[in-house]
Amino acid sequence: MIHYRLRCEAGHEFESWFSSSAGFDRQAEAGMVECPACGDTRVSRALMTPSVAKVPGVKGRAEAVPAVAPPVPEASVPMQAGSKMAAGPIPAQLVAMLQKVRAEVEKNCDYVGEDFAEEARRIHHGESEMRGIYGEATEAETEALRDEGIEVGRIPWLPRADG
Repeated sequence: MIHYRLRCEAGHEFESWFSSSAGFDRQAEAGMVECPACGDTRVSRALMTPSVAKVPGVKGRAEAVPAVAPPVPEASVPMQAGSKMAAGPIPAQLVAMLQKVRAEVEKNCDYVGEDFAEEARRIHHGESEMRGIYGEATEAETEALRDEGIEVGRIPWLPRADG
Protein backbone atom coordinates (compact mmCIF):
# COMPACT_ATOMS: atom_id res chain seq x y z
CA MET A 1 0.00 0.00 0.00
CA ILE A 2 1.13 3.54 -0.74
CA HIS A 3 -0.10 6.75 0.86
CA TYR A 4 -0.38 9.93 -1.21
CA ARG A 5 -1.27 13.50 -0.45
CA LEU A 6 -3.38 14.64 -3.42
CA ARG A 7 -4.54 17.98 -4.82
CA CYS A 8 -7.43 18.75 -7.17
CA GLU A 9 -7.31 21.56 -9.72
CA ALA A 10 -9.38 23.74 -7.35
CA GLY A 11 -6.51 23.51 -4.84
CA HIS A 12 -8.15 21.22 -2.25
CA GLU A 13 -5.68 18.82 -0.65
CA PHE A 14 -6.58 15.41 0.72
CA GLU A 15 -4.94 12.05 1.36
CA SER A 16 -5.64 8.55 0.11
CA TRP A 17 -4.17 5.05 -0.01
CA PHE A 18 -3.51 3.02 -3.17
CA SER A 19 -2.25 -0.50 -3.83
CA SER A 20 0.72 0.91 -5.76
CA SER A 21 1.95 3.95 -7.66
CA ALA A 22 0.70 2.35 -10.87
CA GLY A 23 -2.65 1.74 -9.17
CA PHE A 24 -2.98 5.45 -8.45
CA ASP A 25 -2.00 6.31 -12.05
CA ARG A 26 -4.62 3.93 -13.50
CA GLN A 27 -7.38 5.20 -11.21
CA ALA A 28 -6.52 8.86 -11.77
CA GLU A 29 -6.43 8.45 -15.57
CA ALA A 30 -9.82 6.70 -15.46
CA GLY A 31 -11.31 9.59 -13.42
CA MET A 32 -11.88 7.33 -10.41
CA VAL A 33 -10.07 9.53 -7.89
CA GLU A 34 -12.30 12.38 -6.71
CA CYS A 35 -11.74 15.34 -4.45
CA PRO A 36 -13.94 14.82 -1.36
CA ALA A 37 -14.54 18.59 -1.12
CA CYS A 38 -15.71 19.36 -4.67
CA GLY A 39 -15.85 16.07 -6.60
CA ASP A 40 -13.21 17.17 -9.14
CA THR A 41 -11.55 14.18 -10.84
CA ARG A 42 -8.58 16.19 -12.14
CA VAL A 43 -6.34 15.10 -9.29
CA SER A 44 -2.55 14.97 -9.01
CA ARG A 45 -0.04 14.06 -6.33
CA ALA A 46 0.93 16.90 -4.01
CA LEU A 47 4.35 17.35 -2.46
CA MET A 48 4.83 15.14 0.61
CA THR A 49 7.59 14.92 3.17
CA PRO A 50 8.58 11.46 4.36
CA SER A 51 7.74 10.51 7.91
CA VAL A 52 10.99 9.66 9.72
CA ALA A 53 11.89 9.40 13.37
CA LYS A 54 15.23 9.43 15.17
CA VAL A 55 16.56 6.09 16.29
CA PRO A 56 16.77 6.35 20.09
CA GLY A 57 20.35 6.73 21.28
CA VAL A 58 21.89 7.07 17.79
CA LYS A 59 22.87 10.60 16.82
CA GLY A 60 22.16 11.64 13.21
CA ARG A 61 20.48 8.37 12.12
CA ALA A 62 16.85 7.91 11.34
CA GLU A 63 14.59 5.03 10.50
CA ALA A 64 11.34 4.99 8.59
CA VAL A 65 8.22 5.01 10.69
CA PRO A 66 5.47 2.75 9.39
CA ALA A 67 2.55 4.83 8.18
CA VAL A 68 -0.84 4.27 9.73
CA ALA A 69 -3.93 4.56 7.56
CA PRO A 70 -5.53 7.94 8.25
CA PRO A 71 -9.10 8.06 9.47
CA VAL A 72 -11.64 8.69 6.73
CA PRO A 73 -12.70 12.36 6.80
CA GLU A 74 -16.30 12.69 7.88
CA ALA A 75 -19.06 15.19 7.35
CA SER A 76 -22.26 15.34 9.34
CA VAL A 77 -25.28 15.13 7.09
CA PRO A 78 -28.89 14.90 8.21
CA MET A 79 -30.58 11.71 7.01
CA GLN A 80 -34.10 11.63 5.58
CA ALA A 81 -36.85 10.49 7.90
CA GLY A 82 -37.53 6.80 7.43
CA SER A 83 -34.11 6.12 5.94
CA LYS A 84 -32.76 2.66 6.61
CA MET A 85 -29.22 4.02 6.79
CA ALA A 86 -27.81 4.57 10.24
CA ALA A 87 -27.89 8.19 11.31
CA GLY A 88 -24.56 9.80 11.93
CA PRO A 89 -21.53 11.05 10.06
CA ILE A 90 -21.00 10.00 6.45
CA PRO A 91 -17.48 9.87 4.95
CA ALA A 92 -16.74 13.06 2.99
CA GLN A 93 -15.95 11.14 -0.21
CA LEU A 94 -19.36 9.45 -0.07
CA VAL A 95 -21.04 12.82 0.54
CA ALA A 96 -19.30 14.24 -2.56
CA MET A 97 -20.40 11.25 -4.67
CA LEU A 98 -24.01 11.43 -3.47
CA GLN A 99 -24.10 15.18 -4.16
CA LYS A 100 -22.80 14.45 -7.66
CA VAL A 101 -25.54 11.83 -8.15
CA ARG A 102 -28.15 14.36 -7.01
CA ALA A 103 -26.84 16.98 -9.46
CA GLU A 104 -26.98 14.47 -12.35
CA VAL A 105 -30.51 13.34 -11.44
CA GLU A 106 -31.74 16.95 -11.19
CA LYS A 107 -30.05 17.83 -14.51
CA ASN A 108 -31.30 14.82 -16.50
CA CYS A 109 -34.64 13.81 -14.97
CA ASP A 110 -38.05 15.41 -14.40
CA TYR A 111 -39.21 16.12 -10.85
CA VAL A 112 -42.76 14.79 -10.36
CA GLY A 113 -43.03 15.26 -6.59
CA GLU A 114 -45.57 13.14 -4.72
CA ASP A 115 -47.01 11.91 -8.06
CA PHE A 116 -43.96 9.68 -8.54
CA ALA A 117 -45.77 6.31 -8.26
CA GLU A 118 -48.59 7.34 -10.59
CA GLU A 119 -46.23 8.83 -13.19
CA ALA A 120 -43.97 5.76 -13.04
CA ARG A 121 -47.02 3.59 -13.81
CA ARG A 122 -48.09 5.86 -16.71
CA ILE A 123 -44.59 5.65 -18.21
CA HIS A 124 -44.48 1.86 -17.69
CA HIS A 125 -47.86 1.40 -19.45
CA GLY A 126 -46.94 3.76 -22.31
CA GLU A 127 -49.48 6.41 -21.27
CA SER A 128 -46.78 9.00 -20.67
CA GLU A 129 -43.50 9.87 -22.40
CA MET A 130 -40.55 7.57 -21.56
CA ARG A 131 -38.08 9.61 -19.47
CA GLY A 132 -36.21 9.63 -16.20
CA ILE A 133 -38.23 10.93 -13.26
CA TYR A 134 -37.67 11.48 -9.57
CA GLY A 135 -39.89 12.41 -6.66
CA GLU A 136 -41.31 11.11 -3.41
CA ALA A 137 -42.90 7.72 -2.75
CA THR A 138 -43.75 5.85 0.41
CA GLU A 139 -42.28 2.41 1.17
CA ALA A 140 -45.67 0.87 0.31
CA GLU A 141 -45.84 2.71 -3.05
CA THR A 142 -42.27 1.69 -3.88
CA GLU A 143 -42.96 -1.96 -3.02
CA ALA A 144 -46.18 -1.92 -5.09
CA LEU A 145 -44.26 -0.55 -8.10
CA ARG A 146 -41.69 -3.33 -7.76
CA ASP A 147 -44.46 -5.94 -7.48
CA GLU A 148 -45.84 -4.61 -10.79
CA GLY A 149 -42.43 -5.09 -12.43
CA ILE A 150 -41.55 -1.39 -12.47
CA GLU A 151 -37.90 -0.75 -11.63
CA VAL A 152 -37.43 1.92 -8.98
CA GLY A 153 -34.60 2.83 -6.66
CA ARG A 154 -34.02 5.01 -3.64
CA ILE A 155 -31.13 7.45 -3.44
CA PRO A 156 -30.05 9.13 -0.19
CA TRP A 157 -30.95 12.77 -0.96
CA LEU A 158 -28.25 14.97 0.55
CA PRO A 159 -28.13 18.77 0.49
CA ARG A 160 -26.70 20.21 -2.72
CA ALA A 161 -22.94 20.68 -2.92
CA ASP A 162 -23.44 24.40 -3.66
CA GLY A 163 -25.33 24.92 -0.42
